[in-house]
Amino acid sequence: MKVIVPADLDGARLDRGLTALLPAHSRSFLARLVEEGRVAVAGRDVTKPSHRLVSGDEIEVDIPPPSPAEIASQDLPLTVIHEDDDIVVIDKPPGLVVHPAAGHADQTLVNALLFHVKDLSGVGGQLRPGIVHRLDKDTSGVMVIAKHDAAHRALTAAWSSVRKEYLAIVYGTPKTPRGTIDAPIGRDPRNRKRMAIVAAGRRAVTDYELVESLRHASLVRCTLRTGRTHQIRVHLKSLGHPIIGDALYSGPQWKGIPDKRLQKVLATFPRQALHAARLVLPVGVFDSPLPLDMTALIDALR
Repeated sequence: MKVIVPADLDGARLDRGLTALLPAHSRSFLARLVEEGRVAVAGRDVTKPSHRLVSGDEIEVDIPPPSPAEIASQDLPLTVIHEDDDIVVIDKPPGLVVHPAAGHADQTLVNALLFHVKDLSGVGGQLRPGIVHRLDKDTSGVMVIAKHDAAHRALTAAWSSVRKEYLAIVYGTPKTPRGTIDAPIGRDPRNRKRMAIVAAGRRAVTDYELVESLRHASLVRCTLRTGRTHQIRVHLKSLGHPIIGDALYSGPQWKGIPDKRLQKVLATFPRQALHAARLVLPVGVFDSPLPLDMTALIDALR
C-alpha cells in the first residue's frame, strides 16, 4: 500500500502516522511491520517506529496476507459407530465441544476428527470440516460427518428428511403421552445467550412421546422435524417440563421434591439430560445407547 504524508502529520512518529492513515490496522501491528523492514519512507527502508515524518513523503507498506489459523489434529478418544468411503458416524460424549470457538481453541471433536479421519470434506472450512450438524457441548449421542464434499452436499440436501430422535429426562410428566410442539424459535430478547419462543422466530416443530413415567420426572423421546438452536430444550420448557440439569432453561425444580437424597441427585446432575439416540440415514439406522450418567439418573428416579 502507498500513502502520502499530509500536512497535519508533518513531524509525527511513523507508527502514529501509519495508524492515522491506515485505520483498519492497529498501531502495534503497524509498528511490527516497521520493525520487520516492511515499510519504506521516501524510497528508503525505515525500521524505527519513532522515525519522524515529513509532509509530502510517500510511505510504502508491505502488508503480508493473514496466515491461516492452524487447527491441530489431536489423538482424543473417539467412538466410531460406522465408517465407509462417504461418512463417519460417531457417538459424541457429553462435555465435548464440536468445533473450535471462543474459549475452546482445541480439544474439540474437529481436533479428534483431523487425527482419526484423513479425508474430511473441506465444506465448512477449516473450523468445521465435514460437519453437517452439531450437538451442544453437553448433549451426547449420534453425529454424522461427511468425508468428502459430494457426501456433504448430499447429506445437507437430504437433512430435512433425516429422522433425528433424542431422549430427554424432564421434570414432571406431560399431560398427554404424545404430541407435537409447533412454535417459532428465535433469540431471547431479554437474554442473548438463550433462545425463546418468539413470534418473529423461525418455525420449529418437535414431536414428543412419553417413554417412561418416573418419580417427579419422565423419560421423553423427541423427534425433530426442524433443526433450530436449542429447539428441544426450548420446546420442552414451553411445555412445562424442562430438561433436568439444563442450566439455561431449567430452574431449581428439585427444591420441591420431598426426598432429600433425590434432591441432591437432581441438583448435582452436571449437564442437560439430553441424548441424540438415533439417526436414520439413507445408508442405515445408527443408534447410541444412553450414557452412564443418564442411566444412573433414571435408576435414581425409578
